[in-house]
Amino acid sequence: MKYAVFTVMMPDCSLDTTIEKLQQYGYDGVEWRFTKSDPARAEDAPSFWGNNLSTVEADATEAELLLLKEKTVAAGLQVPNIGAYIACGDKQATETAMKAASVLGAPSIRVGVPMYNRTRPYQELLLEGRAYLEQVQELGAEYGVMGLIEVHHGNIACSASLARRLVEGFDPARIGIIYDPGNMVHEGFENYRMGLEVMGEYLTHVHIKNARWQRKEGEASAAEGPLWQAVWSPLQDGVVHWPQVIADLKAIGYDRWLTFEDFSGSAPTDTLLRDNLAYVRSLF
Repeated sequence: MKYAVFTVMMPDCSLDTTIEKLQQYGYDGVEWRFTKSDPARAEDAPSFWGNNLSTVEADATEAELLLLKEKTVAAGLQVPNIGAYIACGDKQATETAMKAASVLGAPSIRVGVPMYNRTRPYQELLLEGRAYLEQVQELGAEYGVMGLIEVHHGNIACSASLARRLVEGFDPARIGIIYDPGNMVHEGFENYRMGLEVMGEYLTHVHIKNARWQRKEGEASAAEGPLWQAVWSPLQDGVVHWPQVIADLKAIGYDRWLTFEDFSGSAPTDTLLRDNLAYVRSLF
């Protein structure tokens, strides 16, 4: 098993600092956050989805990407995936991310999935998502890079079985699934072992984080809205029972990447990097 960190969880670290810390704490790889930063937030305090300093800019030049690759390789780190933020259907952004992945030596990128918010029927969104994945598969053949959808709340692949339905029939060498049990606390929970078996040959990558449910403050009755909400939590203090997930991953013979994506904010970055890795390694 190999361990990486999705750099969205390291917003206070520059790219160079990220590389240094991952090498220091014994990680095998780095899954770069890849998007275009908002200049208006450049003076904000570092945050996961705002002013995140550990972000590879989507408009980075080839020379900048090659220098980053050189530093990553020198630190003994691989790049198992590019954590891109691509809207379903955005072929240009998909190609940009695949070009960057090719330069950085990453075998895959995360691609978009239609969101579900009750305004459009599921079947229509499914057709739209599959039409986009046809384009992703074609681009992947050109650049030698896979497109991975992520099991994620709020989209039409919020569970393992729905993710499998979206990718069914595509070449598993070109299209795959990122399994994320932490996201499934919010929406899409299924028995871990069964979900892993359902995804089958499309299971390519696993994200590690956790979440829990808490009662909303100020909610008097269900008529006013949901009384409960899911919030991020420390890895060992959430709904996801990681010992069981790891046991199920071992049972199906999974031996690829495990990428940490801790949004709990429960400790400084260095502490999370050290303790999370030690905990998951102990489960093996």
